[in-house]
Amino acid sequence: MAEKLKCNACFAHSKKDIRIEERELVYTSNDIVVKVEAGGICGSDIHYYQEGHAGLSVLKHPMVIGHEFVGKIYKAPIDSKLKVGQKVAINPSQPCNKCDFCLAGKQNECPNMRFMGSAQFNPHVHGGFSEYVVVSEEQCFPYDSSISPQIMAFSEPTTVAIHAINVAGSLVGKKVLVMGAGPIGGLIIAAAKASGAVEIIASDISERCQKIALEMGAHKAISPLDKEIFNEFSKDKGYFDVTFEACGAAAAIESTVAVTRANGIVVQVGMGASPVQYPVAQMLAKELTWKGSFRFIDEFGIAVKWLEQGLIDPRPLISSEYRYQDVEQALITATDKNISSKVIVTFFE
Repeated sequence: MAEKLKCNACFAHSKKDIRIEERELVYTSNDIVVKVEAGGICGSDIHYYQEGHAGLSVLKHPMVIGHEFVGKIYKAPIDSKLKVGQKVAINPSQPCNKCDFCLAGKQNECPNMRFMGSAQFNPHVHGGFSEYVVVSEEQCFPYDSSISPQIMAFSEPTTVAIHAINVAGSLVGKKVLVMGAGPIGGLIIAAAKASGAVEIIASDISERCQKIALEMGAHKAISPLDKEIFNEFSKDKGYFDVTFEACGAAAAIESTVAVTRANGIVVQVGMGASPVQYPVAQMLAKELTWKGSFRFIDEFGIAVKWLEQGLIDPRPLISSEYRYQDVEQALITATDKNISSKVIVTFFE
């Protein structure tokens, strides 16, 4: 028999129109109900607020935003391994597990993916910026209750970073460049360090982000505007074994070819404007491998463990924290990259 639960949630209606409104959750005794504790604002949340769309996903009706969130079990089936009160990180990915991509272990390419907080499909898939959410047991990853929800709210973006590392392959003993030291770039730095990279250089225009990059584990942080340094890295067929492009700027994407050594790997993580100019002749002459990294596959549990065990400490990336009732101000603050890396929204009573 279905049960109902009323709660408040953060609904994006259209461009610059976000409201705290009551919603009614309908669930059965077979569902997991999570009481949300904290979540992080992602770039897609900002786009839905600032523009009314994120890429080609356009808001057609009010949608609960947020896909980086954690909480505790409020209700669970009697036969569930999950227990009431248990702390869990939520994987927002809901692949169909039936298509050719899913069956081949490439769930991140699932054309039927129901990703929480996404307007790709109509009706949209509501996200996690809600006092309570209904999820499946497969989406719930328990974690040590002594770890703060603010730290574990980084589970989803940390998973994105770990997937990028997996796309690159082994980093043991490698020289690594991370272009763009925002939240994803910062987490890639930390993941690269945990994965055995011997030298990690971060590149970002912002001095604030350069400082954060060092706190996240980079050995050195530089500005892409420093042509002298980049010219040095471009000598003798490049310097870096692996380059992670995590900002999406056209100039950064183009410059990856010069600084990556011959036979090296470039992992494209940042989603920038398309198309971009790309030095194909130089890329093929150096026999570079250019790989895309999109979301993640089965790395979510790894990310939870790495955060839980302190292998990755995301705290330098936290720039501010807001109650969910102030979500609009949180989004406005998160938009300003001069002052913000990761803005956390809390749902504590």
